[in-house]
Amino acid sequence: MIKNKSICDIGFIGLGVMGKNLVLNLADNGFSIAAFDLDISKIEGVISQDKAESGLSTARVVGCSSYTELLACLKPPHLIVLSVPAGAPVDQVCENLIGAGIQPDDIVIDTGNSLWVDTVAREKKYKSNFILFSSAVSGGEVGARFGPALMPSGSAYAWTRIKPIWQAIAAKVDAKTGKPIERTKPGEVVTEGEPCAAYIGPAGAGHYVKMVHNGIEYADMQIICEAYQMLRDGLGLNSDEIADIFQGWNRGPLESYLMEISVEVLRHRVGEEQTPLVDLILDKAGQKGTGLWTAVSSLELGTPAPTIAQAVYARSISSFKDLRVQAAAKLPGPPAITFDVNEKEAFIEQLHDAIYSAKICAYAQGFQLMKLAELEHNWQLNFASIAKIWRAGCIIRAAFLQSITQAFERTPDLDNLLLDDFFAEQLSLHQLNWRKTVSNSALMGIPTGAISSALSYYDAMRCAASPANLLQAQRDFFGAHTFERTDKVGKKYHVNWSTPVRDMVEIS
Repeated sequence: MIKNKSICDIGFIGLGVMGKNLVLNLADNGFSIAAFDLDISKIEGVISQDKAESGLSTARVVGCSSYTELLACLKPPHLIVLSVPAGAPVDQVCENLIGAGIQPDDIVIDTGNSLWVDTVAREKKYKSNFILFSSAVSGGEVGARFGPALMPSGSAYAWTRIKPIWQAIAAKVDAKTGKPIERTKPGEVVTEGEPCAAYIGPAGAGHYVKMVHNGIEYADMQIICEAYQMLRDGLGLNSDEIADIFQGWNRGPLESYLMEISVEVLRHRVGEEQTPLVDLILDKAGQKGTGLWTAVSSLELGTPAPTIAQAVYARSISSFKDLRVQAAAKLPGPPAITFDVNEKEAFIEQLHDAIYSAKICAYAQGFQLMKLAELEHNWQLNFASIAKIWRAGCIIRAAFLQSITQAFERTPDLDNLLLDDFFAEQLSLHQLNWRKTVSNSALMGIPTGAISSALSYYDAMRCAASPANLLQAQRDFFGAHTFERTDKVGKKYHVNWSTPVRDMVEIS
């Protein structure tokens, strides 16, 4: 296809929804791209779209028919971006690049949602063939096109080469306000503001942070969905009425991308009868695994993330549609509760505060998980920087991420967001309404696993004396697992429970 070789800045493999939009974003920012995909129609599609959007007679993207041609079209040392499904496809592309003659000083960037341990293994596996770098991308197809949040990790040397490119295409925020600088049209370039791209750390760190981002995303979405059900089933509101409430909330501390798109979804109507689309969508939720990975990691590291886990469970329960329909016909719920106008207004206000409080706890769980991972894997994560790059471009972008950024700027070694003065005050101010919402949900028989688990997490975290003393005694009784005493710190004991005397012995 290409007569003049060594002309392009970046090679790009994988032109699905995310890949195509990243290519167009790169082109808008002045980079020339050599693109390859197994589906030739996708190559033709991105070239055609680039010409149409740029208004140029010559495309800024050139198509390649093979891996060998792709390498030949790049300026050495080669920089190649992958946007392919996680798992085996990444390794297949890497092997194909080796066969095509990739060199040890070439850089390959995996932008997919790879499991972070796979990224660590790949860096070691291919280190003699090329430099594997990873950069998780958040923001969906719109973010990829007009400015995503980018979480790069791997070789520090590779980052010096990638940094100007990534900071050019990333979403930007106003440095003073923390608000996103909107870019919505092809050809637009934003050069001012803080880019939502910052080096995370060694191999795997970026994908781990993206994994936790997605875990928080699961929780945030579920919290909003529980609020929707409380308003729909608890107050009997229709989709437009709920959209009005959400739209009002989106002008305050709950301002976020997820709240914004929820309003759009609730208002969307289809067909001649203009039926709300949300009422026609089957209530069975899918998942791609990153929320599950986050919950599993929290269990492995021994740090609580119950709201994230409950969000994963909620999707699992939703998949049992037939079973739920059977159970709904057989299992009785509580008697219906009615509300007058004033009570409805109070109900809505309480629900607002519950969402806000639960959301704080979900983020607290995610950041504490990253802190434990940092210690476990000897990373050096900058949590203020992570919060900054989540302020725009990503799915969980929200106004209160500016407050999270400020919390970690005040106290870089903050153990938990709940200990920050600002967030402690916010939870104190809103906890009564939070508790009333959880009580209402129980009395009405409406499941609020995420909101309720967040409250339990909050109460557990502020519980100076937990019931784990009884649990340790139980474990020692049946399994001789030993326990520590409050009056003899650092020593372990066991009671001979099977003997009549039940004497206590010091183990260490």
